[in-house]
Amino acid sequence: MQTKLEDLTNKAEKTGLIISINETKALRINTSKTDSFTLRGESIEDVDSFTYLGSVVAKDGGAAQNVSQRIRKANGAFVQLYPVWKNSRISTRTKLRIFCSNVKSVLLYGSETWKEIKTTTSKLQTFVNRCLRRILNIHWPEVISNEELWRRTGEIEMSTQIKRRKWNWIGHTLRKGHEAIEREALDWNPQGKRRRGRPRHTWRRTVHNEALEKGKSWSEVKRMAGNRTRWRCFVDALCPLRDNRN
Repeated sequence: MQTKLEDLTNKAEKTGLIISINETKALRINTSKTDSFTLRGESIEDVDSFTYLGSVVAKDGGAAQNVSQRIRKANGAFVQLYPVWKNSRISTRTKLRIFCSNVKSVLLYGSETWKEIKTTTSKLQTFVNRCLRRILNIHWPEVISNEELWRRTGEIEMSTQIKRRKWNWIGHTLRKGHEAIEREALDWNPQGKRRRGRPRHTWRRTVHNEALEKGKSWSEVKRMAGNRTRWRCFVDALCPLRDNRN
């Protein structure tokens, strides 16, 4: 890694770019090595997580920190739009469209690559339900079930929305050329031996298991992605949409 860092630094300097020592961090995963990396003689700070292109990359490979950050950002966007939610002259339908485009888009940014865990999904669902109740002006002591809330707003469960986004992204990626690095990443098989114990529940293993539930192997999934019509039917079968609209 030190050699690669030096090569990158040299290549960058030839094009007039200088790598900032303050914005360069080292994150170690599954290694006991503690030797410091250096950049132009200065040590690079070791961190347990860092933000890259708006998403938090954590040492444990999970999405918990990223989900918490997305909820904070989405809540900030929701609060800024309070005048819209309070405006009685704006229809509920329009408010929900604004919520989807300005709040939910912030909340679910990068969710295609999240490893699904019930606790994180529950946090997302709780936040969305609270926002929807505020938009519909439902306050205590008025109480309605989540199912009724989703029926009135035409919403579906967050777990299904995330799953659909994930599989739509997978189809888009598989239709790219073989030279696309993101497509290579879907098939990349890291070398080496696993540690003893139960295999970790990874994003990739989840994808393969979901496909197998519909009787499709990964090789069949890759072939099917080229046919957009078949792919849409496959995604609909994996993530069925309920008609909650009035």
